[in-house]
Amino acid sequence: MSALAFVTSDSSLPNDYDMPLLLDACQLRGLAVDVCAWDDPAIDWSGYSAVVLRSPWDYSERLPEFLGWCERITAVTDLFNPLSVIRWSLDKHYLADLAGHCVPVVPSKFVEPGTMPLPALREFLADCPQADDFVIKPTIGCYSKSVRRYSREQESGATEHIARLLEEGHCALLQPYLPSIDHDGETNLIYFDGIYSHAIRKEALLMRDGTVHPPAYEFRTARNADDDERAVALAALDATAAHFGLDRPLLYARVDLIRDNNGNPQLLELEIAEPSLSLPFARAGATRFAEVLAKVMKMRQGT
Repeated sequence: MSALAFVTSDSSLPNDYDMPLLLDACQLRGLAVDVCAWDDPAIDWSGYSAVVLRSPWDYSERLPEFLGWCERITAVTDLFNPLSVIRWSLDKHYLADLAGHCVPVVPSKFVEPGTMPLPALREFLADCPQADDFVIKPTIGCYSKSVRRYSREQESGATEHIARLLEEGHCALLQPYLPSIDHDGETNLIYFDGIYSHAIRKEALLMRDGTVHPPAYEFRTARNADDDERAVALAALDATAAHFGLDRPLLYARVDLIRDNNGNPQLLELEIAEPSLSLPFARAGATRFAEVLAKVMKMRQGT
């Protein structure tokens, strides 16, 4: 038992632009890697020293099945990141936990099934008087599905959106739309083994006319994260470690930040289950990740 499994799905692999670079980097390090669909019944997962989630992005449509699979993997080999972290991070309620650890988080209101949508929306807007626009999204989801930007004048449409999510069994997440994203974009910071690797700038994807651009690579550019952004990212990672009592850093993490109206970075999302790592925008990013994976494999082999 010596190989690594990089986990994807048949529908997601064509959109995983990290995978070719990562496979090349692993080959140069002498790592044996198989690319596997998580729902392939023919795979004996116990034959792998470690299983690393990379792009199983159909999970949001099959979450109970996917989490059940993760539990079975954990029973026979090492899963990265750990199951407890995966389960927690796939539901954006984790933002409340991080805020409880004093991480600066974009203000977030959760609307649970059984709640009346309109009073919840009006309460949120009253709590965010400076927000001309706001965003509604499901707490469990991938890409930008069911995510939309609204203005205060679109109360009726926003209420219908919340109601639809609740009727489908989702919890709705409401957040102010921070104007800085329209001119500064969103910063995604990538970490391997707790160490900063690289960052990208992601352009605004939610337009005021209702258009939602896919998170494609043409909306991303390489950038170097500022010191205050790195400080917030580390605070989020440290808070996660404290929340779970982890004794070592996460194998990989992506920290998504936006600046608030005072110019301070705030956490939008913490992607630590199956994040796109924007490796094409970092010349040595794939190499750094492969080096961490090589270290993990060496530890598993006891050498």
